Amino acid sequence: MTAQVPPGWPAGVHPPGSEEFEQTAVTWLLDVVPPDYRLHGVLRRHPVALAVMARHHVAACVQGAREGYRHARSELGNELPPGGVESVLAAYRAEGGRLVETARAVDLVERALRGEAFAPQLGGDTDDGRSVTRRRASGSKSKRAKSARPSKAEPAADMRATG
Repeated sequence: MTAQVPPGWPAGVHPPGSEEFEQTAVTWLLDVVPPDYRLHGVLRRHPVALAVMARHHVAACVQGAREGYRHARSELGNELPPGGVESVLAAYRAEGGRLVETARAVDLVERALRGEAFAPQLGGDTDDGRSVTRRRASGSKSKRAKSARPSKAEPAADMRATG
């Protein structure tokens, strides 16, 4: 039986439980974080630590993009030619959407590295990221706050969110 992955699972990362899962997850996560993270062997030896660092890094990038979007007109309005600010805002919206999708994918990979399994829905698709079983013997839930995960109510391209 092939392991199930939810929508938003990153391309190139093999499904959890496969022989290549952990290595492809580490490779993908290292592409998400700044290049110097590759210098720290501990992150390759402990993929969950890498996933946690990637989650924090991407969350900060999302926050920075939102902040930039909110202030673009006031910071750049007098500096750019006509239409320039609108182009900057479009870039923020595009990159913001990409960053939010990446944050969701990092969350899914981290959860899989922690042993969560994803199950198919009745319609044949996998769930939206809710795990239905745990692979760990302890069966304990993640202590990470729910608010640290991107929510479905947070549209990928919505850079106008206030905070």
